[in-house]
Amino acid sequence: MILVAIGANLPGPDGAPALQTCRRAAIALDTMPGLTLKGLSRWYETDPVPPSGQPPYVNGVACLTGSPEPAALLAALQAIENAFGRVRSEPNAARTLDLDIVAIGDMVRAGPDPILPHPRAHLRGFVLAPLLDVAPDWVHPVLNRPAKSLLAALPPQGVRLWACDSGRAT
Repeated sequence: MILVAIGANLPGPDGAPALQTCRRAAIALDTMPGLTLKGLSRWYETDPVPPSGQPPYVNGVACLTGSPEPAALLAALQAIENAFGRVRSEPNAARTLDLDIVAIGDMVRAGPDPILPHPRAHLRGFVLAPLLDVAPDWVHPVLNRPAKSLLAALPPQGVRLWACDSGRAT
């Protein structure tokens, strides 16, 4: 099981809203050679972490199957980000698309990139809430704690379920 976090808070290069960009990115994930999209979370509107005054994010998590080499998967995800206008200016900057490998099975990898599991996933409600939609039994392979427990231990982070039919978070 491969878990990929999807997020955006700026319009795409074509002016598409962040939610539409995230949906298109999920489709792009499903077309990657050797991978199959097995599940896609609901979408969430989330406050930036750390707080920065930038617009809220749209976040979700895709669950894929396959046996990718981690560095090759990271390169492929970065190519998708680039196709959607991603500019890497500074850490935690607003972005048109962000694709992060949360985990590849129970693989633990300190480096080179990507570090697995993602080194901050367990601290981010915007990753854990949608992750629970597609992998409710996921256990962090280093901390040996279920995602549900990790999410419950976090302080409030402004994670709201997106009501897709109304176009707003609820």
